[in-house]
Amino acid sequence: MTFPVPLPASLQVVAANGARIPVMGLGTWQSTHDEGVRAVRAALDAGYRHIDTAARYENEQAVGQALAACGVPRDEVFVTTKVWHTELRAPDFRRAAEASVARLGLDHVDLLLVHWPNPDVPLDETIGALCDAQRRGLTRFIGVSNFPVALLDRAVALSSLPLVANQCEYHPYLDQTKLLAACSRHGMALISHSPLGSGKLLADPVIAEIARQHDKKPAQIILRWLIQQTGVAVIPKSSNPVRIGENIAIFDFELDAASMARISALARADGRVSKPAWHPEWDVPETSLRAAKP
Repeated sequence: MTFPVPLPASLQVVAANGARIPVMGLGTWQSTHDEGVRAVRAALDAGYRHIDTAARYENEQAVGQALAACGVPRDEVFVTTKVWHTELRAPDFRRAAEASVARLGLDHVDLLLVHWPNPDVPLDETIGALCDAQRRGLTRFIGVSNFPVALLDRAVALSSLPLVANQCEYHPYLDQTKLLAACSRHGMALISHSPLGSGKLLADPVIAEIARQHDKKPAQIILRWLIQQTGVAVIPKSSNPVRIGENIAIFDFELDAASMARISALARADGRVSKPAWHPEWDVPETSLRAAKP
């Protein structure tokens, strides 16, 4: 993905099964109460038009308050929320989705995701409930989050409506080649959460060198590397207005092929940051397969 003539950040989108997802979004995990309101307001003022939240974050009300006060027309902001993995039975899912929309103060969200898979709930029941939420107008589009390839393939096969995104951890330390290919095969976007590796990448010497070459911050280099890949959007989390502004200032430069390759080569077998007890069996990265060869 290249932008010979820079467009406003709000116009940079990933097209996925009918959805147009802004490539730059604000992650809001741990941004609650007044801090959450200020973060969303700062993001919208800086040009963000994609806000990511979840019931689990306990900040949907704060996000909704910021949306109501920001002055940006509702149809210009892409709002994502998620149903937690303990609420995936059909009746629970329906109540959870309705509650999220109500807390946000909206009549619908733009993207509703299954936050994490749950092996104790039949996937066909969960995907059926997800589709039902779209049919009832609670969301414009649907998708999943933290689904490895095999589970994503099953979800797509079970869904009677198009899935538009899989939100997963993705950054230069974590090889997601297989998942990117699966998302592309299904016409879906990969939305990168934890795009900075929870900060671990910011001191990487390769990233730092490329940042100096472009007179940019390390975070800007990492985010640019991600959004230059076809079908990838990012949702870096920040509650600092300065950082929020810096993170979106990535549309006035490009990384050349050599820099893209150097950053891709940073992937390592132990690169994953998000490892909750309930995680599914992750795909084996290509990085691990290469490292295992004699």
